Amino acid sequence: MGRDRLTAFSDGVIAVIITIMVLELKVPHGADWNALRGLAPIFFSYVLSFVYVAIYWNNHHHFLHTVTRVSGSILWANNHLLFWISLVPFATGWMGENEFAPLPTAIYGLSLLMPALAWYLLQKAIIRKHGTQSVLATALGRDLKGKMSSVFYVAAIALAFVSPWISLAIYALVAVMWLIPDRRIEHAIAVES
Repeated sequence: MGRDRLTAFSDGVIAVIITIMVLELKVPHGADWNALRGLAPIFFSYVLSFVYVAIYWNNHHHFLHTVTRVSGSILWANNHLLFWISLVPFATGWMGENEFAPLPTAIYGLSLLMPALAWYLLQKAIIRKHGTQSVLATALGRDLKGKMSSVFYVAAIALAFVSPWISLAIYALVAVMWLIPDRRIEHAIAVES
């Protein structure tokens, strides 16, 4: 199987995930600023999660450009990643509806940690199929940013029970770290061409 079918399927799933998240935004009952103010936690949760899902979609696009052959392990690793990303809308809604209470904020962190771990497994499946000298393996190197992200998520999950606001700041920090697509992959693809 080529990567185009895998890319199309992944794009479709991610589009549905974003659609589900936006449908969770309810129209306020009232026509003043106070009605909107009550939706602030829900809207902030949505924006943060939209950014995360967009980051995954953007980096997934770059990631799959390094793939020339798709194996069964890559398919399953990709589905594993999509499964965890598909739970982000649930965690987003729960955290926003409960105004960043400790447990929902920690579960939200878990909904960010699990796709990060699944991303790592997808990386490994691609490298196993294409070799340690492949475009992806060369581009990633030691992948400090990926490893740091997981450490930040674990810290934020624990800190949610101390101060959910610290956790939210950490989640936002990790998102900022990943906003720009991974230039290592773009560079490696350009060198390979």
